[in-house]
Amino acid sequence: MKKFLIVQTAFIGDVILATPLIEQLKKNNPDCQIDFLLRKGNESLLKGHPHVREVLIWDKKQAKLKGIWRLARKIRQEGYDVILNLQRFLSSGLIVAFSGVKKIIGYDKNPFSTFFTYALPHFIGDKNTKSFKHEVERNLSLLHPLNIQITVKRPVLYPSKEDFEAVAPLKEQAYLCLAPTSVWFTKQFHRQKWIEFLDALTFNGNIYLLGAPSDHRACEEIIQNTKNTEVKNLAGKLSLLQSAALQKDALINYVNDSAPMHLASSVNAPVCAVYCSTIPEFGFGPLSDFSEIVQIKEDLSCRPCGLHGHKQCPQQHFNCAHKIEVEQLLNVFYKAAKAF
Repeated sequence: MKKFLIVQTAFIGDVILATPLIEQLKKNNPDCQIDFLLRKGNESLLKGHPHVREVLIWDKKQAKLKGIWRLARKIRQEGYDVILNLQRFLSSGLIVAFSGVKKIIGYDKNPFSTFFTYALPHFIGDKNTKSFKHEVERNLSLLHPLNIQITVKRPVLYPSKEDFEAVAPLKEQAYLCLAPTSVWFTKQFHRQKWIEFLDALTFNGNIYLLGAPSDHRACEEIIQNTKNTEVKNLAGKLSLLQSAALQKDALINYVNDSAPMHLASSVNAPVCAVYCSTIPEFGFGPLSDFSEIVQIKEDLSCRPCGLHGHKQCPQQHFNCAHKIEVEQLLNVFYKAAKAF
């Protein structure tokens, strides 16, 4: 029985976009054992996952160097056949380089890539890129040295029966979901624009605002300022998998270029992704069968201003968000309503 370890210690969305590796490995090696190393706080994403034996957790906030050596020692003891390291940064390279595992596959951008058995390129496009790979494709490319034919195309999460039961009362009539926030200010559509959208929306159903506990206040401000009386604040009330279970049957899910977009993709939920400072050409877009992207129509010389966004607009105007028209979001709603 082959033993695999997948390493992705970045953010929620990055873990979700790593799940196709789990699916493909299991499809090609039904009897294999798959473990997953991630950062503390993201472990709930893989709760009850049918193809993951154990989730290894790295707490980056406590004794960082000590934690690295502890994980390296545990990995060495497990005797994995292959490590697939999706992280391109020093810490993950250090963990796997001293793990004693003979076959390590990762990206050549990792500072410890010289210790890898195979170091593959990782190319992120820009606005001039005509043809670009999605991050899922880039991750799956790490399987090429194993001579595995790639057939999986979308991330997959597994909300439990209990997760679906928890949100069942919210599905008693038609609804849509809206995740209005992001960790990065310049990646989130302007709050006033969300309010304008809700004011203009004619929809006979519930509108659920999704987010973490820290997003509750921002969602509450939207509710207090919109004329739409059907908006409900669920920020902080659902787990990540419960949120995905709710997104699955929504008429449409409005999201930023952020984790909720990838949650929607993981259950093939219809999605409208609003891009502000970032661009789809980076390769992190939605992958649901119904996926629409809304972004500014004109070309801004300052966009994109970074891969991950900023705490404030570097140019102080935030035109990449302000100049997106509410009509663009409404058009996606009309299209989704026809397809529903």
